[in-house]
Amino acid sequence: MESLPDKGDLGGCIKINNLTLMNNFWKKLKRPIFCLAPMADVTDCAFRRIVAKYSRHGGVGGPDIFWTEFVSADGLAHPKAQKKLLIDLKFSKKEHPIVAQLFGSNVENMKKASALCKKLGFDGIDINMGCPDKSVEKQNSGAAMIKNPKLAREIIRAAREGANGLPISVKTRIGYGKNEIETWIRKLLLEEDLSALTVHLRTRKEMSGVSAHWELMKRIVKIRDEIKSKTLIIGNGDVGDIEEAKQKIKETGCDGVMFGRAIFGNPWLFSRRKKQDLKSLKSSCFKERLSVLIEHAKLFEKMLGKTKSFNIMKKHFKAYVNDFPGAKELRTKLMDTKNAREVEKIIKDFLKNIKN
Repeated sequence: MESLPDKGDLGGCIKINNLTLMNNFWKKLKRPIFCLAPMADVTDCAFRRIVAKYSRHGGVGGPDIFWTEFVSADGLAHPKAQKKLLIDLKFSKKEHPIVAQLFGSNVENMKKASALCKKLGFDGIDINMGCPDKSVEKQNSGAAMIKNPKLAREIIRAAREGANGLPISVKTRIGYGKNEIETWIRKLLLEEDLSALTVHLRTRKEMSGVSAHWELMKRIVKIRDEIKSKTLIIGNGDVGDIEEAKQKIKETGCDGVMFGRAIFGNPWLFSRRKKQDLKSLKSSCFKERLSVLIEHAKLFEKMLGKTKSFNIMKKHFKAYVNDFPGAKELRTKLMDTKNAREVEKIIKDFLKNIKN
């Protein structure tokens, strides 16, 4: 595990239910907050390192917070499964502050998993209460938590007890089959003093099939203010770049925005660069994107090659290789690759043919 042993003084100390909350990095973040969403088989340690390199260079820009992929608390609580899952919790010092996202419905296992994450050097624990995956819901986890507020409270408190001082946050949706912000969101804010709450502005039933309901964010912020909660509110859904995020924050009063799909093929997203123009095959932006794809593939193979299929890396190919002449043909060839060496050769041959 690569981590930063000495995180320094990232915040003051406050008491919650007799637990001392030390080093609450959320309290030190400047607003607006921009962060990278946890996405399974996407925001792994290799991709996060690429994002950190190209969005945080020179100390300018970069996501204010990194999230890991979500990890099963049940798995982390059992020695046999834990070893396999620890790769999903690997991170580098350049990713601080970084939050470990957990899912699970077993109170004792959530407590154990949170304690492990503290030991590993994470800056906070985030609980997934919004994932619509059926296999996750069958475990009464993810979005299924929306239907069981009592269990959700128990899980939050177990995580807080296990983390023993680390800040706790939650990522969820506006409801399960309908808008439930007046009940579900209010309960989370009123009954649990979370450091932050990220709200994906769709219901579980809607998945990603409709536009995100950003018109509801203003009401969510108002609920927070009505009950005098200090929980930071972060919006998620359909935001393409930093400028659009700033506009959403201005319109709704939320504290920040979490980016998901916008990061695909665009590790420069947080660097405040304008969108790259790839129309010209001889532009430096075009060549840089393909160069970073090679770098990303090599890093994936180096960090995850022994434990994960190279096919996972292929999820990124469509995002990196699009919107320029010959992209489809290049992408087709890349999809047949078995390793980073083949990716590099195909891309270099493509660039060589352009020069000729």
